[in-house]
Amino acid sequence: MQFPDQQFPDQQVADQYLQERPQRRRVVALGGGHGLHASLSGLRRVTRDLTAIVTVADDGGSSGRLRREFGVLPPGDLRMALAALCGDDAWGTTWSRVIQHRFAGAGVAAGEDAGLAGHAVGNVLIVALWELLGDTVQGLDWVARLLGAHGRVLPMSAVPLDLVAEVEGADPDRPDELTIAVGQVACATTTGRVRSVSLIPADPPACPEAVQAIGAADWVVLGPGSWFTSVLPHLLVPDLAAALVGTRARRLVALNLAPQPGETEGFSPHAHLEVLAEHAPDLAIDVVLADREAARGAAAELEKAAGLLGARLVLADLAVDDGSPRHDPRRLAGAFAQIFEGE
Repeated sequence: MQFPDQQFPDQQVADQYLQERPQRRRVVALGGGHGLHASLSGLRRVTRDLTAIVTVADDGGSSGRLRREFGVLPPGDLRMALAALCGDDAWGTTWSRVIQHRFAGAGVAAGEDAGLAGHAVGNVLIVALWELLGDTVQGLDWVARLLGAHGRVLPMSAVPLDLVAEVEGADPDRPDELTIAVGQVACATTTGRVRSVSLIPADPPACPEAVQAIGAADWVVLGPGSWFTSVLPHLLVPDLAAALVGTRARRLVALNLAPQPGETEGFSPHAHLEVLAEHAPDLAIDVVLADREAARGAAAELEKAAGLLGARLVLADLAVDDGSPRHDPRRLAGAFAQIFEGE
């Protein structure tokens, strides 16, 4: 299926959708980092009941430092999700900038004694609330309330996780050799081709509120985002995976605009779906959403791969106009609205 080019997708479609449908359509979005930020920035424009379920495997930068020092979940991806849910009014835009702000200063490269240098304000705020309240979900809810966030943010697991990737060809002199990369940073920056990912611990506890949200959802959205380090890890948490398979919600997969250097270098759009099926063979998908230009020349293969998952393919213009591989939140909002209406 392809949407017509005229006046779509845009925010007008999303605005009309909200005005004409006073009922609360429950939407759950899974992912992490910039990809989840993009999908949430679109989804908050088309639903009043939105929950983000966020990966908690980051081990680099400010998140990694706080994780190691305080033994907490890495807060960075949770912070980015909260920022994406801020409104477009002065309150929302101001608080979004505040929690995304990073402290400047020398010494970040020196390691763990860099003080506040390099830390995001939101990361510190989240960890402070966790210490005061002793409850991860309650702390995130308080931050969301402060920001006036249009939705709720939950971790996918109750404990910090480590990613383990099986990588092919990390050594250019041995292109067929398989090696192991441990940690999100190592997995995301490998020079080889990631074949699969797993988690440590292998059977982590899911966040109970996340499982409940999936069970009560009308729609579940996976992606876009770093495929192996932000999207697929949700499918490796047993209770979360079971909830995704068993929910009566419709499931939508939003594809990336371009392969990610290192992690999915050389991947075609349909290769992303094939890897998804390998990691979650029991998971059926209803809709695959892809950018029309990104799928150019590969639409037939992409439609076939979507069909094997039980999904129909929807193509739309989703990228920003400057040519960079970034989703336009307003165009995403229009696409989501049209899909929700069509279903």
